[in-house]
Amino acid sequence: MGKRKVLVTGSAGFIGYHLSKLLLEDGFRVHGFDGMTDYYDVTLKQRRHQMLLQNEGFTATEGMLEDLELFDQMADDFAPDIIVHLAAQAGVRYSLENPRAYIDSNVVGTFNVMEAARRHKVDHLLMASTSSVYGANDEMPFTETEKADTQLTIYAATKKANESMAHSYAHLWNIPSTMFRFFTVYGPWGRPDMALFKFTKGIIDGTPIDIYNNGDMFRDFTYVEDLVRGIRLLIDSPPVRPESKDDIEEGDSLSPAAPYRVVNVGNSDKVRLMDFVEAIEDALGKKALRNYMEMQKGDVPATWADATLLHRLTGYRPATDFRDGVNQFVAWYRDYYKV
Repeated sequence: MGKRKVLVTGSAGFIGYHLSKLLLEDGFRVHGFDGMTDYYDVTLKQRRHQMLLQNEGFTATEGMLEDLELFDQMADDFAPDIIVHLAAQAGVRYSLENPRAYIDSNVVGTFNVMEAARRHKVDHLLMASTSSVYGANDEMPFTETEKADTQLTIYAATKKANESMAHSYAHLWNIPSTMFRFFTVYGPWGRPDMALFKFTKGIIDGTPIDIYNNGDMFRDFTYVEDLVRGIRLLIDSPPVRPESKDDIEEGDSLSPAAPYRVVNVGNSDKVRLMDFVEAIEDALGKKALRNYMEMQKGDVPATWADATLLHRLTGYRPATDFRDGVNQFVAWYRDYYKV
């Protein structure tokens, strides 16, 4: 009963599953909350939860963040010490088709999470943002202290709204809050709508893969186990409201007005998209049929993280080479789909 209790929203999701697994291994009690939406194959989400439920330290509730009565009842029953909010309507491209889903889940749902954090006076509220908030910024690597006011999709805009909402709650209610900005996360148990999954499936099936901007793109590919290790370590580094601006070190995104901080979690390695495709081809032993296309609306040609602040706070740097990570994913994919 003395174990620290962590509420993880989106626990059946790609990142939520890996984080919950790591927290359980580290001795935390974890309660997962997930809507099991059909944005992608629900069976994949159910399998993730089934594996987590093999650990007696894990319990779960199925429901939508927007269902305030259900969410509040769950939070009151569990009474978390820490909340890690990962649940969201994900996907840059899908936000062009169904923008309202992003407002419902990412704005209204996040507000409900913040209210629970306020009510339970949690030790630390950690919430997922995204590298997409950097939008049209073109000075790289991206640093947390640069302005991020030029979001290019409603997905990115809702995540930037989450950052502003969290800052206000941190200021008003003294809730230690950390927003982490993810950079192109990949790995086993990944989402079927993401490039690595689609490319792997297409190459195995012998169907063309869509390569946007004619392949002239760069991404900071971050292996999922590296990412969740960073989040796990950030749990132990809650921000403290500074007494004055002079107390904030150069390069630290700590707010002068709240116990609030933004942290990049990325591999700090700008990788050419075509090198990533070639790594998948090498892992599969098969060449892709490539369908080169123009840049997708709302997409950006490059992302690249400066993860110095993460290292300063935790002593940790994500470092998995993308070729090794791709090999791990392909091995999982072949085993899971028996191909």
